[in-house]
Amino acid sequence: MHRHFNGLKTAALFGLIWALLLGLGAVIGNGRYIGVFAVIGLAMNFYAYWNSGKLAIRAMQAYPVSETQAPAMYRIVRELSTKAGKPMPELYISPTRAPNAFATGRNPNNAKVCCTEGILGLLDERELRGVLGHELMHVYNRDILTSSVAGALAGLITSVAQMMMFFGGGSSSENRPNPIVMLFMAFLAPLAASVIQMAISRTREFDADEDGSKLTGDPLALASALAKLEAGVASAPLAPTPQLQNVSHAFIANPFRAQDISRMFSTHPKTADRIERLEQMAGQRIRMPQRFDGPYRPGPHQG
Repeated sequence: MHRHFNGLKTAALFGLIWALLLGLGAVIGNGRYIGVFAVIGLAMNFYAYWNSGKLAIRAMQAYPVSETQAPAMYRIVRELSTKAGKPMPELYISPTRAPNAFATGRNPNNAKVCCTEGILGLLDERELRGVLGHELMHVYNRDILTSSVAGALAGLITSVAQMMMFFGGGSSSENRPNPIVMLFMAFLAPLAASVIQMAISRTREFDADEDGSKLTGDPLALASALAKLEAGVASAPLAPTPQLQNVSHAFIANPFRAQDISRMFSTHPKTADRIERLEQMAGQRIRMPQRFDGPYRPGPHQG
């Protein structure tokens, strides 16, 4: 069992989002239409899940790399995937100075791991190993599926709430709910669903931190990397375009400036909280100068 009960928290959050969906089903048309919207919503999100690898890679304009082009990435990922007893994923690099990394794909057999040029220049090899261990555990923990299901439920709730706004929640006065209840659900249900979806994403980040550190055996390496990424993203953030927002949950660090997104809707936990948990795993703290100040030096594995 994980020290911080991340799996239990994820299950509890899924319970909340299902309760919200069932509540909407009880309000609108006595639940008679909920099945139709469920099929439509799940079909759309299954398509997004099936093509998740292509969507994220395309959003970051990433390109596949050979072992000659990225020897350190190949060496680290081969070692860690072999240690985990899993197939080695395809490796990509995104030509952006914003430091970040992500993993995507339906399962370990269809996984892709991508690093930006910025993160390869920012981290040393030990820190890069911590980051890649984190990303591999997202794949091995099936977090792409988890986020896709959460997105499907949140999208379905939003669609049903929009239908309530346009059609009044029923075809007759007998089926139409109390207008106050209807407005309450129509406005607040999508908001609540989004908050729960983001909370699930944050919980899975904590889980990948823990499991990735167990895979590498070096929690402080990831802690040091996260500290550098905090400052690195602040100096070179990505613009929060719709295309990038759809895949932002996959990144190891929130790719946007803090003021570009509400804390409540953030897909990532606070960096300080993640570092504190990793320090607890290691039984010691990283040195303060490593946390949030530069200057940054190119990694020895760059190029």
